[in-house]
Amino acid sequence: MALPRPHSRSLRKGRCSAPGQIYLITAVTHNRKPLFHDFDRARVAVLALVNPAIMEQADTLAYVVMPDHFHWLVQLKGASLSRVVQCVKSKSGYEVNRLSQRSGKVWQHGFHDHALRKEEDVKAVARYVVANPLRAGLVESIGDYPFWNAVWL
Repeated sequence: MALPRPHSRSLRKGRCSAPGQIYLITAVTHNRKPLFHDFDRARVAVLALVNPAIMEQADTLAYVVMPDHFHWLVQLKGASLSRVVQCVKSKSGYEVNRLSQRSGKVWQHGFHDHALRKEEDVKAVARYVVANPLRAGLVESIGDYPFWNAVWL
């Protein structure tokens, strides 16, 4: 029997998808399991974020894959935000399970999104995204962390 997810519905309240809009997305692994401590699994997640099928639907501006979640700064083209995130989670989940010879959930239901306002500095948000490994104490220099990128490099 599945446990109730008291906040999963609230994650969808007020969500809208607008072509050209920039969103900061956060998705978390099932039960916050640190699946992406493993280099090969983290690489699978990165490849899902920059997958050509995703690039047809949205432009990736910046991302970081952390051990138990990812942050993704993305600008929508024509697809819905939910569709784009579902594609990333589906592709990466399938590949993580295949690689690990396991089955089961990789991602928690839902995701958090923040639509950037016009006055927000997109590059500052990107810097915040890619600095996550520093703040988490995973590395002393962002150059030492392999699972991030930004279009401004």
